This record gives sequence, structure tokens and C-alpha cells, in this order.
Amino acid sequence: MPYTLHQLQVFLIITQTQSITKAAEELHLSQPAVSIQLRNFQEQFAISLTEVVGRRLFVTDFGKEIAVAAERILNEVHAINHKTLAYKGQLAGKLKISVVSTGKYIIPYFLNDFLKVNQGVELKLDVTNKMKVVESLEQNDVDFSLVSVLPVHLQIEKIDLMSNKLYLIGNSEETFNDSFYETSLLDSLPLIYREYGSGTRHVMEAYVQENKLPIHKKMELTSNEAVKQAVLAGLGYSIMPLIGIKNELTHGDLQIIPVKGFPIQSTWHIIWLKGKNFSPVAKAFLNFITQEKALIIDEKFAWCNQY
Repeated sequence: MPYTLHQLQVFLIITQTQSITKAAEELHLSQPAVSIQLRNFQEQFAISLTEVVGRRLFVTDFGKEIAVAAERILNEVHAINHKTLAYKGQLAGKLKISVVSTGKYIIPYFLNDFLKVNQGVELKLDVTNKMKVVESLEQNDVDFSLVSVLPVHLQIEKIDLMSNKLYLIGNSEETFNDSFYETSLLDSLPLIYREYGSGTRHVMEAYVQENKLPIHKKMELTSNEAVKQAVLAGLGYSIMPLIGIKNELTHGDLQIIPVKGFPIQSTWHIIWLKGKNFSPVAKAFLNFITQEKALIIDEKFAWCNQY
């Protein structure tokens, strides 16, 4: 049985991640499905493409050569598809965006209508930590990045997308009756931090230092979702972006604790390298954001004004 384009794609992602599990996550497939595709692809060759040593997957030298060929074939297929769409007068090509983890609550709303109108656009969206987002931008691996803290060592251009409000939050077990508390309240609360390098932690620490607050850091976690779950479980309190806790506030699982000086305000920015030569797709997306951002904010994020 000849190998398929799907098998080439699966094998290429496996070689890039060197993990069946990670490949399955990236391809939005189950691990068994990826393993079956790898096995079926391997059956086309008399030489091993991969090997497992100590439960780790390694790509053989022959497998690496096949991966290079697979990438070249897939790129040609994409080019054919894009050219076909271009002849039909449709925008076609790749749009590559890296987003800090909290940005996953925002960016889909600024992509939805653009992708609906331009169905020939292929989106590659990488949601990761701030350090990797900035690294991907610096290496020119992406067209745009979404951040709340601007990188100071890069020459960039930007669009200010929307405001980012951060509040002190806790679960619903304890009652806070005062209209407003002094910042000294933070001295008595065990705080849960994001990991070093995250935008949320940067804003949080800047506030603490500016107000000279004696903070009791209880733990450090590597994602906003992990912090939220820890707060829900009663393990402590945290300073979190409003954008990521809408459902929990609506259902009464979390509460905003009113402290003077809150919310802490920052801004979500779409950024790109200064002087970047945009593809037609990237240029079209930038124009779309510039023209439509106010309408999207009014339609999708008006609820933020309630807090």
C-alpha cells in the first residue's frame, strides 16, 4: 500500500516532537491513531525510521532523511493548494502566531471572522510561555505574537489590542465584607505565583515592589489554569487576569477581593519585528485587526466592563 500525505504529515510531526504523545496533541489525534499511522508508514520501508531506547523515541539517520523529503513534499502540496486558491481570487497561505498562555482566552475571537472569510488561510497557533513566545518572534518563526509585557531587547512594532485587568481573587469559602481593603491585606494571604518569566508574574511582582508589600508566596505554578485550579481548591489566593476567570466568577466559584489599587492594568499587544516583510496573508490579517478590533471588543468582551 503506498504511503499517504496524511502519513507523511504524521511522521514529520513525530520527528519534530520526538514523541508519540506530543505528536498526537499537535495533530489533535489519539495516541493509538498516531501509532497506527507510524506503523503503516514504516511498513513501506525495509529500514527502520525510528527506534525506542529506554522508553524514548529516536529518529534514525534514514528516518531523518525521509522526514526532510516528507517536509519538502508537504510544502509542495501546500504551494499547489495555495496557488489554486490564488487563481480563484482567494487569499491563501500560512498565518503563524505565537501567544502567551493567557492569550488563549482572547486570540480566537480576533481570528474567527478572518478565517471564515479567508478559508484558504492555514493557521499555525502556538500557545506557550512568554519566554518561548519572544524567542519565536526573535527567530522570525512567526508573523505576530500576542503579549501583555513588551520585550525590551527587540525592535518591534505593535497594535494595542485591548486592556488587561488583573484582580486579587480567592475561592468562595471565605467572605470579604468590606467595600475595599488596604493593600496590607495581601500580607495575610498566602499567594500563588505563576512561574518566573510569565507576563502575569511580571505585572504582579511590579505591583508588589511598587507598593513595598511583604508577600507570602505559598507556591509557584506553570500556567494560569493551574493557578486557577489551586485557588478553586482553597490552596491560596492569586492575582489573575480577569479574562481567564469569567465562568468561575459567573458561577460564584471564584470571587474578586476588593483591594485599593486594583485592578492592575496592562495592555494586550499584537507585536511583530520592526521592518518585517509581510506575506499577503499576514498583511491582510493586520489590516483586519486594525479595522475590526473595536467591534470585536464591543461584541465579545463587553462583560469585562462589569468588573
